Amino acid sequence: MPVEFIGLISTTEQSEIRDGGGPLIDHRYVRRFARAHEDADFDRVLIGYSSGSPDGTHVAAYAAAHTERLGFLVAHRPGFVSPTVAARTFATLDQFTGGRIALHTITGGSDGEQRRDGDYLLKEDRYARSGEYLRILKAAWTSAEPFSFEGRFYRFEDYLSHVRPAQQPHIPLYFGGSSPEAYRVGGAEADVYALFAQPLEAIAEEIAQVNAAAAAAGRATPPRISVSFRPILGPTEELAWERAERILAATRQRITAGAPLRGWRPLGGQASVGSTRQLAAASRGERHDRALWTALAAATGAGGNSTALVGTPETVAQALLDYVDIGVSTLLIRGYDPYDDAVDYGRQLIPLVRDEVRRRDLAAAAAGRTESRQPVPATA
Repeated sequence: MPVEFIGLISTTEQSEIRDGGGPLIDHRYVRRFARAHEDADFDRVLIGYSSGSPDGTHVAAYAAAHTERLGFLVAHRPGFVSPTVAARTFATLDQFTGGRIALHTITGGSDGEQRRDGDYLLKEDRYARSGEYLRILKAAWTSAEPFSFEGRFYRFEDYLSHVRPAQQPHIPLYFGGSSPEAYRVGGAEADVYALFAQPLEAIAEEIAQVNAAAAAAGRATPPRISVSFRPILGPTEELAWERAERILAATRQRITAGAPLRGWRPLGGQASVGSTRQLAAASRGERHDRALWTALAAATGAGGNSTALVGTPETVAQALLDYVDIGVSTLLIRGYDPYDDAVDYGRQLIPLVRDEVRRRDLAAAAAGRTESRQPVPATA
């Protein structure tokens, strides 16, 4: 089964070590950044969400107008827009982009961040609301007849949308979270379940919990699994680690100087369960498995995707394949030098992973054909 690669685009040059200093919405940068990901053979790019960031649907529409095949994973928080309105919004966007939209549901791990947009529900209630929200979205995208809904958070009568997504049966739903509430909702409703990078053993444990939640919800097939990484490449192992240490030093320097890091949660703020799991891995050591490095997560408080894979392209490709081997089918990768790293991933990293996955699929298919041709032993 082919692996899916997801990148991340922003509306200005930014990362823990980069702040271009230009306008928050830089049209030319968005065009270049989206095209770089398309040229690098990414399947999709994530467009993030925060209470102060540009609207992701408009970013996706603009970037889609300047690309041909690249998909857009638009982060979206339930609770601020009616699900019936959201269903029409995303279905319309999917139609105009030719079926290139996916939705990444962020329930919200930080009470303070939620309250900036006026959401005062407790975390457990937010997850319950997300469950209703996703069920309504799917019904709105697929129902041929008017339907009504009366739940704990939403109530409406005789709703029927006349705009359907270009994709069938509905726009793909991605979902993130590492709490029992998240597993329960995402396991029941998501097409893809997204996790932050951790050591292989910890990811395998989370996959098992997602699968168990899906089975408890009566699903025959659990969600596919996505894991997010920050690859740091170098032509040799030594140079890759030297670069990693430079990135760590620059990050620490910016934090000490109080530099604004757009979209980054300052150290000491409220941590989500996913961030807490990254920090727990960091407390057990900086290096794990083949190439996982947690020092940057520890330095930044793991406010998001902040755990790295360090090494040559061959080493990092094999590290990514280690995750594929335990059931991961989607790899979200973004760099600390966002534009240049996206280009390098397309030249040096993505082809290695895709070629190996393709080789394995062909070998498995050949083995299956050989097995099917074996004579059936005669019974006594």
